Amino acid sequence: MPPRLNPSPETLVTRAWQDYALLDSGGGRKLERYGRFTVVRPEPQCFWEPRDPQAFDQADAVFDPTDEDEAGRWRFKGKPIDTFPLAWRDVRFTGRFTPFRHLAFFPEQAANWEWLDARVRTLKRPKVLNLFGYTGVASLACAAAGAEVTHVDASKKSVGYARENAEQSGLADKPIRWIVEDARKYVAREVRRGSKYDGIILDPPKYGRGPTGEVWRLFEDMPDLLKDCAALLSDEASFLLLNAYAARISGLSLAHLMAEATANRGGTIDWGELALAEDGKDGRAIGLSFFARWSA
Repeated sequence: MPPRLNPSPETLVTRAWQDYALLDSGGGRKLERYGRFTVVRPEPQCFWEPRDPQAFDQADAVFDPTDEDEAGRWRFKGKPIDTFPLAWRDVRFTGRFTPFRHLAFFPEQAANWEWLDARVRTLKRPKVLNLFGYTGVASLACAAAGAEVTHVDASKKSVGYARENAEQSGLADKPIRWIVEDARKYVAREVRRGSKYDGIILDPPKYGRGPTGEVWRLFEDMPDLLKDCAALLSDEASFLLLNAYAARISGLSLAHLMAEATANRGGTIDWGELALAEDGKDGRAIGLSFFARWSA
């Protein structure tokens, strides 16, 4: 029985929480608050004018890009800032001023964290696989909600940060496996082993490299990986979440890819866009990524 594809897209909007807020946007930039710091980062989608241009000039940190991708450097108003503590619900993690405009997590993903938290709490100690897990906030959100988690990322440094975040969160003793490996190789081996998971999270980059030089290309490699992930779903599986950041992709294309991978599982596929909304009344929202989610 094929899954039911929701006919209309959904926009999942992340709004401010205690340690994060989108304060203003416009002129190709966004002004954000991370903990006690204000930060300016490039955002080409913000075609409109900022509401408070002077606030951008008072930011603690500004990212100056050096190319059209994500490389560049940080410029600080005062003493350079390296790391700082943050939290989302029960998860504690470290914000970092990386060389690639990100701060070691993606705040718009909070909308997906909320959904994952709610799904996991309806299950009895589900086994969850998080591929391309980065610094582990989604893994820790699932673990805090009661899941047994396998966290996979090709970057040894990112997995190290994720383990540190688990320590900060008081979750180091939870059943979390930390694995540094190419996602495709790990999943293929799990398929051969006959392993099963009750939920799977996929948040791949557009382009990347594995720990031994494997090349990842989203459009070429995602279809086969998603099919293998569907093969890992248990008979009682609850969800398969796919998120992607790529200019040439859409939520609808991810939904059709998900429908193909889960063709015989029934269930429902919802799809759409993840967005960040400015804090306050009538806050504008910035669409940042696309998602498709199969749920039983």
